[in-house]
Amino acid sequence: MAAESDATIELLKQQIEQLQKQVVALEKAQQTFNEREEQRRLKEQDKAADMVTTAAVSSETTSASPPTNKSSEKAIKAPQNNVRVYATMRPTYGYFDEQGESFWDVRDALSHAGIKASNEFMPGWTAVLHGEWGIDISNNGDFGKARRAYVAVESPVGRVGIGKQRPPQYLLIAEYVDIFNHANSPFSYDAEGIFFVDNMVTYRLQTGGFSWLAAGQFDGDGGSDRADLVNLGVSYDINGFHSAITYLQQDSITANQVDGDDEVWAAVLANDFGNGLYLAAAYQDKRYNRDLVPEQRTGHTLDISGAYRLSEQFRLKLGYFDFDDGHRAFLSQGYDGYNTTLEWLPDDNLRFHIEYLTRNYDYLDDFDSWSVGFRYDFAKDWQF
Repeated sequence: MAAESDATIELLKQQIEQLQKQVVALEKAQQTFNEREEQRRLKEQDKAADMVTTAAVSSETTSASPPTNKSSEKAIKAPQNNVRVYATMRPTYGYFDEQGESFWDVRDALSHAGIKASNEFMPGWTAVLHGEWGIDISNNGDFGKARRAYVAVESPVGRVGIGKQRPPQYLLIAEYVDIFNHANSPFSYDAEGIFFVDNMVTYRLQTGGFSWLAAGQFDGDGGSDRADLVNLGVSYDINGFHSAITYLQQDSITANQVDGDDEVWAAVLANDFGNGLYLAAAYQDKRYNRDLVPEQRTGHTLDISGAYRLSEQFRLKLGYFDFDDGHRAFLSQGYDGYNTTLEWLPDDNLRFHIEYLTRNYDYLDDFDSWSVGFRYDFAKDWQF
């Protein structure tokens, strides 16, 4: 019995010694862990201090540096360049009854090609270059008759352009009735209206729905020593509705001498109804003021255009026009007439059409034509 007690006591002593060793080991491990945690904390404090110092130095350096040295701002203000190259080919083929003769002919509906580039050289300021030249498919495919050739600057205070451009008279009035596939449309405006003007300075400003346009032609080779043409206009556009009024004064030149001027007041109303229907009407009242003619004459142009989309790919266009040049009896070349056009649009850049056109002259032989045509538009854009 005594021997068993001694053995039990000895076993307990051994277990106590093992537990004491484990306690010592745990205490050492805890001490090592605490030492490592303290070192890590000190390192993090040192790192945070370094970051604060670095940020302070960086802030001082940035505030002391001029804005032009900031690479980030350079990237934000980098110029944006855009270039578009485009072309449109518009041949027609038809039967014509003109001046008492009937014939078939291939003609051209104002084919042309051009390039337009723009450079935003600082926020809100953009330089524009635009050149456009006609292509005459009806003859030798001749290329080179300039339609546009100008440079402009667009800014928050308006747009100024110099060179051969569209005048306000076309941009605000004729463009909204010029919806047909024909070189002579709008058919009344075409007889007396202007489409492109060389040696011209233009200004345009948009304020809300209003557009204010002014232009002057300055051709030192002939005509007046000042402006040979002055064209002013204002338009209002909202939700597909367009209205405008313009004033045009242009020198009349005979044998390189100014012998009077023409004055034109014009107005237009146009509306895209959003259901495939479009209607527009443009009117010009023209006074022919001549220095050597005691009786001045007055004429007008009237163009009414309409379009209706019959389906996704087919569109019907109708037009009525009336032109009066103010001459009496056999001197008059006045006429009225109408045209009907059916278009097939299989793609956004393709258009086929068939058109019937008639002009009823007051004192000349009437004109009639049937024609079919094909229009193919191409454009390619680059940005860099």
